[in-house]
Amino acid sequence: MTNPQSPSNLRRPLAAALLMLLAACSNAAQAASYTMFRDPNCGCCEEWAEHIRTGMQAEITVENSADMTAIKDREGVPVELRSCHTMVVDGYVIEGHVPAADIARLLRERPDGVEGLAVAGMPIGSPGMEMDDRTQPYQVIAFGSAGRSVFASYE
Repeated sequence: MTNPQSPSNLRRPLAAALLMLLAACSNAAQAASYTMFRDPNCGCCEEWAEHIRTGMQAEITVENSADMTAIKDREGVPVELRSCHTMVVDGYVIEGHVPAADIARLLRERPDGVEGLAVAGMPIGSPGMEMDDRTQPYQVIAFGSAGRSVFASYE
């Protein structure tokens, strides 16, 4: 007769529970909705979207809009942080050429008072704005009810 409390009998349910938890976490990350709004005449937006697709293994819905100002106003993007495209992912606003690693960090950490990340303008060397080996320094700014802060810096 086997002992139901033996270590080998307890490992199977524990392993099954851990696998279910891992699957649930993976599905939650994949279930995030990625919607990018862009001006149909802007080419760098598609380059950036490809960076996100590859870097985050995400499917992105792309919506073209001739009135990007209205979208940025609706999503609460501060005027001085605006760029060429706006993405909404899992309740956060991503403005401009924010690297995939920073978006992943935002979704993982979910800092209080942060409603989005922005890279103002279109800095050379940022994802989607690659030009040979040329780069310029830029910052990823977190914004929201907690104010603004530097989320990441790139030299």
